[in-house]
Amino acid sequence: MDFITEIDFKILDFIRETLSCSFSDIFFKFITFLGDAGILWILGAFILIATKKYRVCGIVMLCGMLFGLITGNFILKPLIARPRPCWINTAVTLLIENPDDYSFPSGHTLSSFISCTVLGLYERKFLFVALPLASLIALSRLYLYVHFPSDVIFAVLYGVLIGFFAYKITEKYIRKAD
Repeated sequence: MDFITEIDFKILDFIRETLSCSFSDIFFKFITFLGDAGILWILGAFILIATKKYRVCGIVMLCGMLFGLITGNFILKPLIARPRPCWINTAVTLLIENPDDYSFPSGHTLSSFISCTVLGLYERKFLFVALPLASLIALSRLYLYVHFPSDVIFAVLYGVLIGFFAYKITEKYIRKAD
């Protein structure tokens, strides 16, 4: 086992030993459900699109998430083909269905931090809800033992980067045309 994976497992085991209880089981299953297929963020984007003031923000969120889906799920996951922790350590009982795609990067975390970044760049007050929610979704993936910490850390950084560039491109090319 390589050095990073060894550290990843130590962190995962620490999270399970420290946070595990029936309340956490229910709570993190619910939180991860909110991030399934980016549905919470997609719904949020459509709500923003329905308003004149935040229409561009919603569109940028959707475009950023689409880019994240293509590069994260369709390119990086099959290219890197990293097994999930629950596939390696089968002694852990999963609280959710065993995912059938690869682990790196975390799609839940990626879509959450793309959305969080875009929301924060358009309206700082959105961060009071988006950042804790995105962080909890990322933590849920670790608690549920379906992602390694390095999968999640990369997805946070990559999500912020995508969100930032989606915002900058919009401001430079689309807003300039207004």
